[in-house]
Amino acid sequence: MLHLRLIVPADRTDEVVGVIEKTVGTTHLVVVDGACRDPAGDLVLCDVAREAGDGLIADLRALGLDRSGSIAVEEIGLSLSTRAEQAEKDAPGEGADAVLWEQMQEATHEESTLSVTYVAFLALATMIAACGVVLDNAVLIVGAMAVGPEFGPLAGICTALVRRKPRLAARSLIALVVGFLAAMALTVLFSLAMDAAGLFTDDMLHGDRPNTGFVYAPDWFSFVVGLLAGAAGTLSLTSAKSGALVGVAISVTTVPAAANAAVALSYGDLTQTKGSIEQLLLNLLAIVLAGTATLLAQKAFWARQRRRSGRTA
Repeated sequence: MLHLRLIVPADRTDEVVGVIEKTVGTTHLVVVDGACRDPAGDLVLCDVAREAGDGLIADLRALGLDRSGSIAVEEIGLSLSTRAEQAEKDAPGEGADAVLWEQMQEATHEESTLSVTYVAFLALATMIAACGVVLDNAVLIVGAMAVGPEFGPLAGICTALVRRKPRLAARSLIALVVGFLAAMALTVLFSLAMDAAGLFTDDMLHGDRPNTGFVYAPDWFSFVVGLLAGAAGTLSLTSAKSGALVGVAISVTTVPAAANAAVALSYGDLTQTKGSIEQLLLNLLAIVLAGTATLLAQKAFWARQRRRSGRTA
């Protein structure tokens, strides 16, 4: 269930309440006249089944409530109510499958903003992966994949393409490109420092690497895994199954490929550098294609569910 807290201009309260009451899956409606001071208006509270939340939020935004008042949404951890149970039964679809587009856009906006913290995480992940590729250590590679924050901008690009938000697309693309360039540049310096300290050597990079050699050898399997990971990651972000995102992070060769490219570049190995960059770009492309296709499919599915719910009502 979702809890909505609305600040409504007094002359629009009846209209807003009417929208809430006609939405299948709402309950616990509360109206407190004149309770709000900034902006002035009435306080309207209600609970709504997750699967009906996106439609209700869209209807409220169509009334201009996000401009004249306020729409705040939060997840309900526990709701002991027979009415809430009935609201979830009445709402079409399943809550775990529901997509809250405004929440998705807000989440990707935060995750796809170029910031010092984002670059730091990506750079640290790339440096960890650099140690992994030189030592041929799969554990370090997996750890670096889990630390990398690059799925946020990728999800932002997918969301922007589906929602037709050019500013979000530009912001996400800048975060992705600048973030990886900065991380790779810092990893080149890190590799040179490790070489000067005798911890990295040319022989280690060019030796037998059965566990990490794949990072600079892109093939169709890389593209297929990227597609699968992109679809799984998008489903994880849009649904209640958010725990799957960690598994997605450690299944794609983005950070390790960037790390291998940086280390190889520090040793002047343009062959490995080129192969690693191709691996990186192939994975990024696959994730964006699959993520966008997944969002389009979800959008079409829920539009159909909403139409069916309207006909039923």
